[in-house]
Amino acid sequence: RLVHPAAAGTDRIDMAALPQNVLVANTFHHERSIAEYVVGAAVMLSRGFLTQDARLRDGIWATSVYDRSIPQIPTLGEAHIGFVGFGHIGQRSWKLLQAFGCTGSAVTGSGRVAGHTGLTWVGDTGRLDGLMRESDVVVVSAPLNSHTEGMIGAAELAALGSDGVLINVGRGPLVQERALYDALAADVIKGAAIDVWYRYPVDGVGCAPSDLPFSELPNILMTPHSSGVTRDTFAGRADDVAANIVRLERGEPLRSLIAR
Repeated sequence: RLVHPAAAGTDRIDMAALPQNVLVANTFHHERSIAEYVVGAAVMLSRGFLTQDARLRDGIWATSVYDRSIPQIPTLGEAHIGFVGFGHIGQRSWKLLQAFGCTGSAVTGSGRVAGHTGLTWVGDTGRLDGLMRESDVVVVSAPLNSHTEGMIGAAELAALGSDGVLINVGRGPLVQERALYDALAADVIKGAAIDVWYRYPVDGVGCAPSDLPFSELPNILMTPHSSGVTRDTFAGRADDVAANIVRLERGEPLRSLIAR
């Protein structure tokens, strides 16, 4: 009667195989945890902490105080944040980033967002190039579908530029794999935090997250799809699933139903 993953994504459910009378619902509650990841990654990469950590381990003090060839860097509060997708994750991340004093803009599938957001502008994906060009940090959290797969490639990363940071907490294939690797390897962009990947473990057997050697790059923060994996996330999801099961039994309308 009901398929209810304890997750937001339903891309692993074979909708065509389900009888039409079977309901499908999802649940979120990950936005607070992922927003913390976004802010942490934005600070770490925009301020150069990932590089500084690696160099100090080799005895190199990589700041403008000790090396005059290194320019002083701005704070995160001076950054313009570009959101590719502005759902639960984007909205919660923006709320935290506003506290730093950041400005922001967003592109969405519809070109609209709900309510007053404080963003500089909102447009549809036809304005993606403009968003990449004006942003210092780009947060990718759009849903993966036939329209969004590979939407960020070499041209978009080049538009982000050598001072730009990319954070992907949506789905790996939203960003073209080879284009991302090449942009990081050639310093086309400053850095990236990637929490969503191109290969995943099967049957509990670990694997590299890509066929490309991202792990050899010094300017990437790699995490195992863990940005939303907190006690807070799964407690909320368990409550949602249980509540929907009770509604189903009582014949009440379910929440967070997926249109089929």
